[in-house]
Amino acid sequence: MNDLTPEKKRSGLAKWSRRGFIGAGVLAGGGLLIGIGVRSGNPIGALAPKVASGEGEQLVNSWVKIDTDNVITAIVPHCEMGQGAHSVLAQMLADELDADWSQVRVQQAPTDGSYIVTDTARAFVAPFTMNAADWIEPTWDGLFTQIGLMADALITGGSSSIRTTGQYQMRVAGAAARKMLVGAAADEWGVPASEIETKDSTLIHAASGKSATYAEFATAAADQPMDQTPTLKTADQYTLIGKSKARKDIPGKVNGTAKFGIDAAPEGVEFSYSATVRPPVPGTSVASMDASRAKDMAGVLQILNMGDFVAVVADSYWQAQQALNRVDVTWTKSESPIKTTADQYAAYTSAMDEAGADGGEEAATKGNFGEAFAGAATTLEAEYKVPYLAHAPMEPINCTAMVADGKCDVWTSTQVPLRVRTELNAALGIDKENITVHHPYLGGSFGRRLEGVYTVMAARIAQATGYPIKAIWSREEDTQKALYRPAEISRFKAGLDESGTLVAYDNIFTQRNDPAEASVPGIYSIPNTRVRTAEAPLHLPFAAWRSVDHSQHGFFIESFIDEAAHAAGADPYEYRLAMLKDAPRQSAVLKKVAEISDWGAPLAEGRAKGIAIVESFGSIVAQVIEVDMSSGKPKLENVWAVCDAGYVVNPDGFKNQIEGGIVFGLTAAMYGELDLVDGGVKQSNFHDYKMLRMDETPGIMVEIINSGDVPIGGAGEPGLPPAAPALANAIFAATGKRLRELPIAKQFA
Repeated sequence: MNDLTPEKKRSGLAKWSRRGFIGAGVLAGGGLLIGIGVRSGNPIGALAPKVASGEGEQLVNSWVKIDTDNVITAIVPHCEMGQGAHSVLAQMLADELDADWSQVRVQQAPTDGSYIVTDTARAFVAPFTMNAADWIEPTWDGLFTQIGLMADALITGGSSSIRTTGQYQMRVAGAAARKMLVGAAADEWGVPASEIETKDSTLIHAASGKSATYAEFATAAADQPMDQTPTLKTADQYTLIGKSKARKDIPGKVNGTAKFGIDAAPEGVEFSYSATVRPPVPGTSVASMDASRAKDMAGVLQILNMGDFVAVVADSYWQAQQALNRVDVTWTKSESPIKTTADQYAAYTSAMDEAGADGGEEAATKGNFGEAFAGAATTLEAEYKVPYLAHAPMEPINCTAMVADGKCDVWTSTQVPLRVRTELNAALGIDKENITVHHPYLGGSFGRRLEGVYTVMAARIAQATGYPIKAIWSREEDTQKALYRPAEISRFKAGLDESGTLVAYDNIFTQRNDPAEASVPGIYSIPNTRVRTAEAPLHLPFAAWRSVDHSQHGFFIESFIDEAAHAAGADPYEYRLAMLKDAPRQSAVLKKVAEISDWGAPLAEGRAKGIAIVESFGSIVAQVIEVDMSSGKPKLENVWAVCDAGYVVNPDGFKNQIEGGIVFGLTAAMYGELDLVDGGVKQSNFHDYKMLRMDETPGIMVEIINSGDVPIGGAGEPGLPPAAPALANAIFAATGKRLRELPIAKQFA
């Protein structure tokens, strides 16, 4: 049953006992504020001026505004970076509110601690608390509220927006507001609340023939009892959840009215432009600077040695960048022994060699690997490696900053606005209360905008010059001097019994990050498993990359499982299915992808299919990829993907995210690589950091399984991890060449 009611399962949707109405207040001009809070003591009254954007608006609760035209605005705490979170979160709230979807709008929540995503912190840090008993729920909620505030947990990442905020905040807020509106109408009309229906933002009492818009009763709802346990809809009552609805952000992105960070143009502010250059090698700084060839160029206002970077301020970005190109900078010498990609891999190899057969830090253990491996009929060993990768979002990294009179305003595309505010406080010495972070749409991110270094740099320039500054990082600057997905090496040993069954599995790898379960083949029934890490120096700074560690370990694990299947003389699909005997959801996904891809059917000469399945961010995704190797080089033909995310709120949007993840994963598999030369990154732009082009993109078919009665899974990242191994496995099936290193294209050049 696709039932997400709180009475059914706490992990499916939070009980309202952990939430609470915390009082009511009145907005200036007669508007209404009903406090639906995420915690006791939430300063709801202070939110009113922060979310006001027009005349006649009434703030019904922290998450909902209603204007006199009955337009409902969902106030959404997560950023919109192309994933559709704004619309889907609004869709979940609107369903519980029985709102007219055509009259629903979306507004970005302000950078305010009142909008921290407490349940995201809980889901990642202590998921066991998501099923807490009612009596202890307030304790857990209070604890993670404080943790969230300390951690500046207003964050968009980890494919968490829908499965945490959507489930535990937006739906609850919508249901609670609806009940209060009904109660207000019942009192006014003198009828039982149970007789009042709601539909399309309208209150209806059929027996008396009375009806009214939500706007007419918003103010009166403030005096209603604040039910702490509003009843939520079951799946058979949904009107919007589970339906494909058009995204609210698309029209503006088509007609050009949508505003991204780089479009920031604060009214009445004349700003200058800045271009910056950072050290080419991590850990170094400015040793000397000669600006003589640049200082007299047209439009140049200032050239600054900031210690850790150099900045040029000019009348336009082009002028600033051209002048920057003529500034001669000498950098301090790096102390890192890692100068090349080979050096990085050598450091990893040395760390694993030093750990030996039984060393390293234990990540997961089951059974007795040593004993099972010693008794195996067949043994198998393999080593895989993947390179550093850049995020390469289409919108250049940028920030507009104004620092004056003890205050700081920044306009920037960021996934972590509260964290940015904290970093600005530390860098500028300005109180947080006097720092405002405006965060419009993000033109892609993939984890790149989870740090605030570029925002701090822009604000420092503004503070040093006294000018309002629009800082833009060139593609070359961001590719060569950013934060990256780390390179990694992974070694495997396995033992098979006489029937070919995998009975012993050992894996040691470098650079363990998040999530912890990424390196564990947890979906498979393997009786003896040992997973370890060997820490080694990482030369380039790390940043979360789309699907984080699943991007590496999906390739490692699913490629090695394919090797085990081959060693056993078994079909790769059948081999996996046998190890999923105790995993019904995973089995169903794998069976379905085999079915829709016509697995096992004869193919033309040179063509073959590969298969992979990865569970990540609460979703299970299996893929089959068909490749044509008849030319001697891989040509991507078709991808079939089946996904079980528990229950999908917006099917079209979900499929779009899976498709995007597949293309992102195939790009990395085919072309993604950053080379280290003299300690710095060689690649600089899309000419040498290649993306998968439209004419190279295969046909993609995505099918959804709604298994229901389980926590909702993510969409933005789970489509990526199976892509690389499914492709590599298909190439092996076509050529007999086992690919244990990425990227693939250079191996067939």
